[in-house]
Order: sequence, then C-alpha cells, then structure tokens
Amino acid sequence: VQLVESGGGLVQAGGSLRLSCAASGGTFSTYAMGWFRQAPGKEREVVAAISRSGSITHYADSVKGRFAISRDNAKNTVYLQMNSLKPEDTAVYYCASRYAYSGSFLYTGKDAYGYWGQGTQVTVSS
Repeated sequence: VQLVESGGGLVQAGGSLRLSCAASGGTFSTYAMGWFRQAPGKEREVVAAISRSGSITHYADSVKGRFAISRDNAKNTVYLQMNSLKPEDTAVYYCASRYAYSGSFLYTGKDAYGYWGQGTQVTVSS
C-alpha cells in the first residue's frame, strides 16, 4: 500500500487547510485509516482515525470540534479538514493505514499501523 499526502502549507492562525491522502496498491475499503502528526522534538501522536466504512471516527482532545476526518472509498482517499488552526497545530502530518477486520474497528495507536505516507508540513503562524 502506498500513501501520498497533500494539502499542507503555511496558514495564519484561525485559518483552514484540507489534507488529502491518496492510497494505492491495496483494497482501500478494507483499511482503517489514521492521521498523525509530529512536531519537532515530540512524539508522533494521533490526530484522528476512521473506520473502513467511515461510520466511526475518533479525535484527539486537542482537535475535537476543529478537525474532521472523512474518506471516499470510491476515490481511495482520506481527508482531514482542519479549521480554526492554532500555532500549536504546526507539525508534519502523516496518514497511515492498516487492514481492519471489522467495519467497527478503528485504531489510535501508531504501532497499530503498518503503512505510512511521507508526511506533509503544516505551519500555522500567529
């Protein structure tokens, strides 16, 4: 499975960005997906996760109410809509995937994921 993120960039605080992650090489509809981020000197942390059907989602407390994860299985793509961005959201954002045994599963630990994209930089200026 290959994952390619896009949509990162520089934005002012309060602005919005939409990240996309295009998947290839697998059956996308059987994979649970996650978005993670890593700031300099910090551990990689989960931002949001979504089940393979898209019916179940999870968000880190720090982004609840501001970010939204979604997926389009027909386009093999997962999205992260980021609104009301803050300087502390600055990080490299990664998408990740893994096979899900059930449509009701999602995964929030980075060690649960076997496939990762190369990352896209998001910088929020104050």
